[in-house]
Amino acid sequence: MSETFILGLLLLISPLVLLLLSIKRTNSNKLNLPPFPPKLPLIGNLHQLGSLPHRSLRSLSIKHGPIMLLQLGQVPTLVVSSPEIACEIMKTQDIIFASRPPSKIMATLLHGSDDIAFAPYGEYWRKARKLCVTHLLGTKMVQCFQHAREEEVECMMAIIYETSQSYVNMSSILNMFATNIVTRVVSNDLFRDQEKKSMLHMLIEENSALVGAFHPADFFPLIGWLDIFSLDWRGKRNAKRWDNILEEVINNKAKRLKDDVSHNNNRDFVEVLLSLENDPSVDFPFTRGNIKAILMDMFAAGIDTSYITLEWSMAELVRNPKVMKKLQDEVRGNARGKDMIRDEDLSKMSYLKSVIKEVMRLHPPVPLLLPRELTESSELSGYKIPKNTRIIINAWALARDPKFWEEPDEFKPERFMDSLIDFKGNDFQFIPFGAGRRICPGMNFAVHNVELALANLVNRFEWSMPENLSREDLDMHETPGLTSRKEESPNLVAKFLAVA
Repeated sequence: MSETFILGLLLLISPLVLLLLSIKRTNSNKLNLPPFPPKLPLIGNLHQLGSLPHRSLRSLSIKHGPIMLLQLGQVPTLVVSSPEIACEIMKTQDIIFASRPPSKIMATLLHGSDDIAFAPYGEYWRKARKLCVTHLLGTKMVQCFQHAREEEVECMMAIIYETSQSYVNMSSILNMFATNIVTRVVSNDLFRDQEKKSMLHMLIEENSALVGAFHPADFFPLIGWLDIFSLDWRGKRNAKRWDNILEEVINNKAKRLKDDVSHNNNRDFVEVLLSLENDPSVDFPFTRGNIKAILMDMFAAGIDTSYITLEWSMAELVRNPKVMKKLQDEVRGNARGKDMIRDEDLSKMSYLKSVIKEVMRLHPPVPLLLPRELTESSELSGYKIPKNTRIIINAWALARDPKFWEEPDEFKPERFMDSLIDFKGNDFQFIPFGAGRRICPGMNFAVHNVELALANLVNRFEWSMPENLSREDLDMHETPGLTSRKEESPNLVAKFLAVA
C-alpha cells in the first residue's frame, strides 16, 4: 500500500473519522482485549498489511502473539495464527463465528443476491449450501463427471505434446485445463462456445482482481459512497457482463429442458439448478439471481483452486528432482504401460496424495481464509472479543507453524506418508479448504481434478528447465490478492515418453 495513498486517504477521511472518534471511544484495558501492535490515527494498522498480508501478519504474530486485534480503518479485526485458537473458532464456537462481514464489491458483483461463499450465516446459507452439496458437489456428482475429467486431461496432454519441441507455458496450459473442466461441468453450452468461454475467462480474471483489491468502503464505511479507485464502476460493469452471459445460458437451457424427457443423469450444474428452481421440496426462496450467484462461485472457486495447486505442484517438483523421481516411479509403476492414468488408478498412489498435500501446505490457494464476523460477544484464550469483530484466520501461517511442522519452510511430501493429517477440516494446522460450517464444499471436486491431472503430467513427460536455466532460477514468489497465484509462470521443457 503506497505512502501516497495513505496520505491521500488521511486527508480525505480525517474530518469524518475524528468526528466519529469524538463521539465514541473504546477503553481496551477495561475490556481485556487481545494484544495489538501500535497503530496510527485514522488508518489504524492498515499500513502494516503490505502487499502480501499473509506474510506481514505472520511477522506481526511472531512479535505480538498468535491472536491479535488489529484496527483496519474503522474495523476491529482479530487475526489468528494458532491452530488451537482456529479450532476454537471453527469447531468449538463455530456457530457464532460462521457469518461473513458485508462486502460492497460482492454485493455489486452479485446484484444483491446471496451466493454461498460470501453469504452471511443464516437459513438461506444453510439450505443453499446443503442443496449444492447434495445436488452438485457430492461424491455421486464427482463420479458422474469422471469421463469429462479424463477427456480434458487427454486434451491437455495432447496440447503439451504438440508444443513440447519448445517450452511449455505452464500457467497458460493449466489455466486452460482448469477452465475447461469447470466450464464443462457447470455449463456444456459455455464449454462448446469458444467466444463465450473466452469472455468467461476475462470475467473470472476481473472478478479475482476486484475481490482481491483494497476497497476503502470495507474499512471506512463513512466514505462508502465514494468510488475512489473506480472499483465500484468496474464491479458494476463486470456484473452486467456476467448477468448477460449467464442469463443467455440459463434461458437457452430452460427452453430445452421443457422438451427434455430423457432425465439424463449426467446433467451439468445449470440443468441441476434449474430443475430445483421450482421444486416444491426446496423450502426457501431460490431465485434466478441466486442461481447466477452460485454459478459465479463455482466458476471462481473451481478454476482457481485446481489451477493454482497444479502450477505450484509443477514448480515444486521441478525444483526438487528427487521428489519428482519418486513420484514418477510410483505413478509409472501403477500405470504399467498404460498411456492414460484413470480415476480408478489414483487410490493406489499414496505419494501422489502426499505431494499434493505438501503443495497445499506451502501454497494454500487462499492463504487468508475468507473473513468471518462474530455475531455475538465471545471469549478466546481469556480475551474478550466484541460482537461484530471481523475474523481473519491465517491458513498460510498455520501450515508453517514450527510447533507443528518440522522444517516448515521445506518441501517434504514424506511428512504426510505415515501421517493421518488431512485437509478435511479436522487438523487445524492444515486447513487449505477451511474448516467447520464454512469448509469449502467443492473440496473433493478440486482434489480429484488435481490428482488426475498431476498423475498424467508426470507419467508421460520428463520435465526440466529451459536451456541455460537451472532449477534454482525458478521464481517462487506469489502475487498479491485473494489467491496465491505464482508471480511468474514456470516455462518448462516437456520430453514425451512413449509407452513401453
